[in-house]
Order: sequence, then structure tokens, then C-alpha cells
Amino acid sequence: MIKYKKILRRFDGCHILVIGDLILDHYIKGSVDRISPEAPVPVVLQNDVFYTPGGAANVANNLRSLKAKVTVVGRIGHDHEGSHLKDLLKERKIAVDGIFEDRRTHTILKTRVIAHQQQVVRIDRETIVDDSDGRFYANNIAPFLRKNFSRFDGVIISDYGKGIVQPDLVRDVTFLAREKGVPVVVDPKVEHFKFYGEVTSITPNRKEAETAIKSLEPDTRREFGILKTRLDSLATVEASGQGLLRHLGIESLLITLGEDGMCLLERDKKPLHIPTRAREVFDVSGAGDTVISVFTLAMAAGAKKSEAADIANHAAGIVVAKIGAAAVLPEELEAAFKGSA
Repeated sequence: MIKYKKILRRFDGCHILVIGDLILDHYIKGSVDRISPEAPVPVVLQNDVFYTPGGAANVANNLRSLKAKVTVVGRIGHDHEGSHLKDLLKERKIAVDGIFEDRRTHTILKTRVIAHQQQVVRIDRETIVDDSDGRFYANNIAPFLRKNFSRFDGVIISDYGKGIVQPDLVRDVTFLAREKGVPVVVDPKVEHFKFYGEVTSITPNRKEAETAIKSLEPDTRREFGILKTRLDSLATVEASGQGLLRHLGIESLLITLGEDGMCLLERDKKPLHIPTRAREVFDVSGAGDTVISVFTLAMAAGAKKSEAADIANHAAGIVVAKIGAAAVLPEELEAAFKGSA
């Protein structure tokens, strides 16, 4: 506990770079007491409306709630929603000088209509821009990274598959990170697993890891000792996870397992299963953002991967006991360790 307390108290001295797909989350809350006469759908009487940072911006929000310094790199449209998202981040004292406008697209907006604590419908507005020529990255993000990378103690790549995370970006970030000796952790998109070969760690959930394994050719699975595609027991998580780790060639793999906790797989080490710390589970939304935020921040603060995973597991146990995509506060995390001592 004493060592962990020292790590937690170094959080506010760390500066984390978050790169990824930025989303503005829009919530409309109300009540339902009748069905529309126009169609068999509920009529929601609106009584509250608000916006929050989503996607990679929510990861940044999680880090900031733990007192870390945070800089966000990403893309928004030339629109009101993009300006509003930047304002929300600035209010939280999150640096936005790495956010660039792209007139070819709109800021991604997700509108959720909620009545009586249940989501009635979600409406997404997004335009996926093919940046296959790498022009947007080369003209905006690459120069920013080269100029500013010395400021950062760790990097999170939050990949929602909306176009920002490309092989050139991952290659440049991992090169700069190796030079400085800082961790790079990815919240992965399964289709992009082949991008991540030089990163410190990726943090898939059970379903994402299964999908990645199933996407491999049978001969490839056999070559790397992956005998099962379903991770339906701790033994298969460990065995198949080790095979996936060898196939990807990365340093480590942190698979989150919901009520079964998480499993850390490191190169040349035995798998480490960390049982869940959650006592009550109300809402798992946002738990993945909490895990990657705390795991990366703890490593930036000097924790070993196993220690960082344990700290992240405590944080996940706190956040799933809250309603909505909530963040963990430093005092909550410290109290969680006192409670488990």
C-alpha cells in the first residue's frame, strides 16, 4: 500500500498525450407517459439536455479527474459541435492545441435519448474521411508530435476506427516514445491490430480479443499455439492470450474480463490474473476508458506493468459502481487501496 500511495501521488506530475477519435456525446433526458399517435414509439418529454466529451476525449477526461496533465490530439469538423467539444475540454484544463479542424468532415456527434434511466434511442452523426494519402496527418498531427513530444510522460492511442489512427501515426509515436522511454498503450480497434506491433500494451476486452483471434488464419493460430478461439475460461484466456501476444509482437496485453477481472500477459513472464474488485455493478459504460487511463498513468508514474494493472483494476471496480460514463477521483482510488489492505 505504501508503494502504491507513492505512485498515486505522482499522478499530478505526469503529462499524458491522448491521441484518437474525438466524439461529442449529447444526452437528452426525460420521461415517457404515452405513445405517439403518429407511430408506435414513445413520446419523451425532455427535462434535461447536456454534452460531455466522448471517445478519446473521455479518456482525457478520466486522466484529468486523476489530476494528470493532459494534451489531446485529434480531428474535429469546422462546426459548432467541434467548438463546443474544445470548450468542454478547456473547462477541464485539458490542452487542445493538438486538435485540428478538417473541413472535409463533421465533428462526430452521438445523441442519446434517455427516459427513466433507460436509453430509448441513439442517433449518430459521423462522416468517415479516407485519409489514405496521409495528407491530414502529415500536415497537422505529425508536425505537432515532433515539436511537442518531449513534454509527455506517456501516450494513449484511443482507436475507434474513425480515421485518425493510421500506420504512419502509430509508427511515428512508437519511435518517439522509444527514444524518450515512455509507455504507449492502445485501446484497440480489432481491424487495426496489425498496426500496433511496437506499442507497450493494448487493452482489449474479452470480446475484442476473441474477435482478433478468430480473424487469424487457422495455420497462424496453430503456429502461435492458439488452440481455442473462445476465451470461456481463465485457462483459455491465458493460453490463447499468450499466443496472441506472440503473434502481435508487442510487450504486453491486458485483457479485461468484466466480472472475472483482468489478465495481464507480458513477454517472457507468466500470465497474471487479477480478480475483480467490484462489489456492486451498476453500469460498465466507460470502464474501458478508466482502465486504459489508470494503467497508462500508473506506468508513467513509475509503476511496473503488474502494479499498474492492479491499480487500474481497483479503479474499474470503483467506476462500475457509478451510473453513466463516470470518472474516478484520486481520493476514491486511495480509499479503495485502504479498504483492500
